[in-house]
Amino acid sequence: MTALSPARSPLSANLICMASMLIWAAALPAAEVLIRADPAPLPPLLLNAGRMIMAAAFLLPIWWLVEGTQTLRRANWARGIMVGSLLALGALLLVFGQTRTSAVMAAVVSSAMPLIGMTLEIVFDGRRLTRSIIAGLILSIIGGILAAGNFDGGLSFGIGALLCLASVITFTLASRWTVTALPGLTPLGSTSLTVCGAAITGTAFALIGTALGLPGPNFSAFGLTEFTALTIYGVGGLAISQLLWIVAVGRLGIAMSSLHINLTPFYVMVFMLALGGTWSWVQALGAALVAIGVLVAQGLIPLPRR
Repeated sequence: MTALSPARSPLSANLICMASMLIWAAALPAAEVLIRADPAPLPPLLLNAGRMIMAAAFLLPIWWLVEGTQTLRRANWARGIMVGSLLALGALLLVFGQTRTSAVMAAVVSSAMPLIGMTLEIVFDGRRLTRSIIAGLILSIIGGILAAGNFDGGLSFGIGALLCLASVITFTLASRWTVTALPGLTPLGSTSLTVCGAAITGTAFALIGTALGLPGPNFSAFGLTEFTALTIYGVGGLAISQLLWIVAVGRLGIAMSSLHINLTPFYVMVFMLALGGTWSWVQALGAALVAIGVLVAQGLIPLPRR
């Protein structure tokens, strides 16, 4: 399947994937500080670019210090930039999708990622579906929808949902190709290379948008709080979480790793609870179903024989 690393404990790989989702979820409140600020310091295109520049500025020196100049020179930068462009495009589609629909709708659409990952492995790797995988996928998707939370406002299917779906497909492809299309690189190297590619592409998107007359940065609204939020969103929510995610994808494959993404809304709820939010038993039930789905799909909870 997508996994290329030598066989290791599935427990450690799942814990790494959980850590990736936890860090990503913890960084989302920082994104809210930037998105909901009035006036907003950075419009969506510039926020996307700034986040990726922060991530690249964090990862590139670490990659150089750990693996040396020769490794950076031998890396296939053209291919890395191409894969990174998909990463940047996926992030941008999600930003635009969320502006045209609700956060709940975006989370519901994202719950389809395991299905997309499984489809890729069936098409490209010849993975065969088993009862355990099918049951795990169903539990994960249902759990992800429940974990998305408040449905009081209803779900609006439209252009926003389609943009979110395109974002999920693009990100899933980018994650798979980060592992499979850059042979000879460690997870640190492949992540750093693709994040640098994403930063280049994201910056190009921002410059083109500004040249076309889209709003530029509002420096008067950009202070220490906003800079700290951007750093957390870029370094934690992209650089560190993406590195752990690629390690997990390399060990588990994109399909099994994707099951974990449906726990993210529950993690966000827990973090918001610490900031004065409220507990939701529906979201907790959804998280439990996702966790069970992960274990069932990987055969760690065997299904009863027929």
